[in-house]
Amino acid sequence: MRIVIAEDEARAMRGMSRLIRMAGEPYELVGEAYDGREALELLAKCRPDTCITDIRMPCMDGLELIRAARSRGYRTRFIIVSAYEEFDFARQAVSLGVEDYLVKPVMEEELKRLLLSIEQGRKGMILPAAQDSLLEEYREVHPLVRKMLRVIETSYSVKISLKEMAERFGVTQEYLSTLFSQNIGQGFARFVKSYRIARAKELLRAGCTPEETAQRCGIENVKYFSSVFRDETGMTVTEFLREDDVM
Repeated sequence: MRIVIAEDEARAMRGMSRLIRMAGEPYELVGEAYDGREALELLAKCRPDTCITDIRMPCMDGLELIRAARSRGYRTRFIIVSAYEEFDFARQAVSLGVEDYLVKPVMEEELKRLLLSIEQGRKGMILPAAQDSLLEEYREVHPLVRKMLRVIETSYSVKISLKEMAERFGVTQEYLSTLFSQNIGQGFARFVKSYRIARAKELLRAGCTPEETAQRCGIENVKYFSSVFRDETGMTVTEFLREDDVM
């Protein structure tokens, strides 16, 4: 996959370039542009498969770049990169047919996942849908909340700290807590607890013992796990397994 980056911030450009080079084959960085007009010239010259573009750039912003590329018939796929406060612009980009958008700071696993999805789609492959994916369930939430949901989905087996997330994303803990509650409809800690119990049900059905299930859901104390399970489901683990067997 041939990739062009359009980003006016030198530090962000270096970081994105490094991530693509670290990804290795089949990804090749073929051009770097520091404004939209330069990026449009690179699209004509290099004919990349994918362009990763910031939204706010001098001369021509990311949305104008996409519109210009579309009007010229370029088949380049676009990934938008935006700051968290630019959510409305990201929504506009989605309406222009971009593949997806990433929120700064871009994390390596996010970029790899998205590039892999695009590469497999370009080859006519279909990625299997994630079972009960939080990102599928909550499609219209704020980009930062999407990041939080991905962390919950991949890290529910270990301690998840709202404070650490806030530091990682460069915002205050209070802002992140309010944002999550507004978008999801319940508090962060409550949501994580409910998600862990939902995964616990799957593990129990698969034959894991309560001890194993508790550990794999990030709850070391099995007694506390049993208490949380009962509070969330209205039944004990034994009652749940008995009812599940009957069904």
